[in-house]
Amino acid sequence: MRPGVLLYGPPAAGKDTITAALVALDGRYVPFTRLKVGGGKTSGYRMGTPEQLADLEAHDDVIYRNERYGNVYVVDRPGLEEVTGGGGIPVVHLGQMAGVQVVGDGFPARWACVLLWCSRQSTAERSRQRGDADTVARLAAWDATQADLAAHPHARWELRVDTDTTAPAEAAKRIDTVVRAAVPRS
Repeated sequence: MRPGVLLYGPPAAGKDTITAALVALDGRYVPFTRLKVGGGKTSGYRMGTPEQLADLEAHDDVIYRNERYGNVYVVDRPGLEEVTGGGGIPVVHLGQMAGVQVVGDGFPARWACVLLWCSRQSTAERSRQRGDADTVARLAAWDATQADLAAHPHARWELRVDTDTTAPAEAAKRIDTVVRAAVPRS
């Protein structure tokens, strides 16, 4: 079964930064670009329309969708198939435990589930440093992520990384070790 990485954590925990470090470590890692329907930041997303979303839903190709910041974010089957079909290892960013469960169960892969964590203060500082106009909403999402984790005390993580104390390159090496250990040798 093909490998994949699910990165879960609050806003500004380092999902983009660690994904970039994974790509630098091994070019087979491919950042999964979720489909986004709405406005705001476009970088790192495949921007879509309500009609495209309806078409994906009609064909049962939406694996997971969530709404946050007034937008709809989608993990779709065709997008994941495109990455894995080319031999890539998708790196999917999620901010809800439900997403980790649904994507993990809904798309055939050996998913390495990784919890990235940072303090609330770090989320605030990183959000301001990167110029987010919605830092208050990101802090509310941090609170929701903490509550989400507390509601799922038995969640299984192959790896937990505190991004306040772990450099991105080190986090990437640790994730890569977990992914390689899960892939059967031929």
